[in-house]
Amino acid sequence: MLIIKSVEELMNVAFRVKSNGKSVGLVPTMGALHAGHVSLLQKARQENEVVVCSIFVNPVQFNHTEDFEKYPRVLEHDMSLIADIADILFIPSEKEIYPTPPTEQYHFGFLETVMEGAARPGHFNGVATIVKRLLDWITPDKAYFGEKDYQQLLIIRQLVKDYKLNVQIVPCPIVREANGLAMSSRNTRLSPEALNKAGLIHRVLSLSTQAIHYPVEQIKQLVIKELNDVPEFEVEYFEIADATTLQPVTDMNTPESVMGFIALHVEGVRLIDNIKYK
Repeated sequence: MLIIKSVEELMNVAFRVKSNGKSVGLVPTMGALHAGHVSLLQKARQENEVVVCSIFVNPVQFNHTEDFEKYPRVLEHDMSLIADIADILFIPSEKEIYPTPPTEQYHFGFLETVMEGAARPGHFNGVATIVKRLLDWITPDKAYFGEKDYQQLLIIRQLVKDYKLNVQIVPCPIVREANGLAMSSRNTRLSPEALNKAGLIHRVLSLSTQAIHYPVEQIKQLVIKELNDVPEFEVEYFEIADATTLQPVTDMNTPESVMGFIALHVEGVRLIDNIKYK
C-alpha cells in the first residue's frame, strides 16, 4: 500500500495510473475505520484495478469544536485494517488540504434544508468541499459511499450532477453490529451498556415497517416515544420522507419509495440511522 501525504504526489500518481488505462475506485473516509468502511473498500476492490482510500478528519464539516476534537483518530489501526485491500492511502494534514481557509459555497436546494442539513448548518457545504477536491485531484472512475449517511449520498450525487463530474457514485448497504446498530466510528465513544442498548434503534425502526398502513404521524410518534422511553436516549428527529427528494411524506401511498430517517443522542453521542419502508 502506497502512503501519500501531499496533494501534489497524489495528483501525479493518479495521473500516471489513469494514463496507464487503469480504473480507479475512491473511498473517502475520516478514519476510525470499521467493517462498514471495509465493505466499501472491498466493493471498490471488486470493481476497479486501483483502490484509493483517503483518511482526513475534515474540520469544515463539524458544527462543534468538541465533536471534532473527540472524533477518534487511530491511524495505525486503520492502516493495518486496510493494508491488504487498498493500493493507495492518502493521509494529508489539514494544511495540505486547506493551505488557505476554504471559501467554496455549494447549494443543494431542498436536500440541504432538512434533517441533517437543518440540524447541522454548513455541514453539507463542508462535506461537498472535501469531496469535490478529492474528486478533482484523483479523478476516480467510481467513488463509494455508505447508505447510513443517506442524505449525504444524495448531496454528493447532486454535486456530481451540478459540476458534471465524470465519476460514478456507488451506494453501499449499511453494515450493522450483531445487535443491529449501524456501524459508526462514533460507536467507540459509547459505554458497553449503551452500545448494547443502542441495538434497540434498528429494532424499533424495523418494527415500524409493519405499521406502514398507519397514518404517517402516528408511525413517527410511536418510534419517537419508544426510543425516548430509554433513559440514555434522546431523539433529535425522526422523519418519514420521499427517498428521492427527501420531501416529507404525509401519505405512504404517494411516493414510489419511502424511507424513515432518525438522529438521536445516546450518552451524548449523536447517532443516525435509516430504514426503507417501500
